[in-house]
Amino acid sequence: MPGKSDMPGKLRGVVAMDGPSGTGKSTVSRRLASACGAAYLDTGAMYRAATLAVLRAGLDEASPAEKIAAVATTADVESVTDPAAPGIRLAGEDVEAEIRDVPVTKLVSAVSALGEVREAMVARQRRMIDAAVASGGGMVVEGRDIGSVVAPDAPLKVYLTASDEVRAARRRRQDAKAGRAADAKVVLADVQRRDRLDSTRAVSPLHAAKDALVLDTDELSVDDVLAALLGLVEERGLCAP
Repeated sequence: MPGKSDMPGKLRGVVAMDGPSGTGKSTVSRRLASACGAAYLDTGAMYRAATLAVLRAGLDEASPAEKIAAVATTADVESVTDPAAPGIRLAGEDVEAEIRDVPVTKLVSAVSALGEVREAMVARQRRMIDAAVASGGGMVVEGRDIGSVVAPDAPLKVYLTASDEVRAARRRRQDAKAGRAADAKVVLADVQRRDRLDSTRAVSPLHAAKDALVLDTDELSVDDVLAALLGLVEERGLCAP
């Protein structure tokens, strides 16, 4: 973590962080927000919480799309945007751990691919971003369509990448740390499945915005990526002293 002398100042505006799972996106986004005194928004957690609401309603991938969308778009999802203690609540309940479990992971791509769901979530995300910027601050927003759809005018857009194998290994380490058993082949297959679903969906497919900086994290540590991002934030004049 950079020392105080390395802190770039308070972030003004939006940093859009996109990329598939396992690229280190969440970790570096939180650390960047902390270093810049900014808010942090994990849009993926919002979709996961809405998916959990769908599961709790007794629905699954075989259920009618309109029923899934009705539950997901009206779910009482609340994001905690403090990078030091981020979280996600569903109907007031902390569901951060539950949204990372296998049932949600298997269904979230199908739920988030529904046009009504994405439209509702993007509207919520834009309101949160607008509120953060209107207050004179900034927000680091991570997801899969931030630079291309949610915040296309963001002054800094970054798309993180890594090989399938590296991302699967990172996912296994995360699962093990959280006490979830993870078979290597199963995790790799799931990573590839989600990539396929997210990049081929009709609405807001996963891809790098045309003006995004693409950063391969295969050989980079979290500190390396954070240092690169802090340099970009300063280079583009996004920090107030």
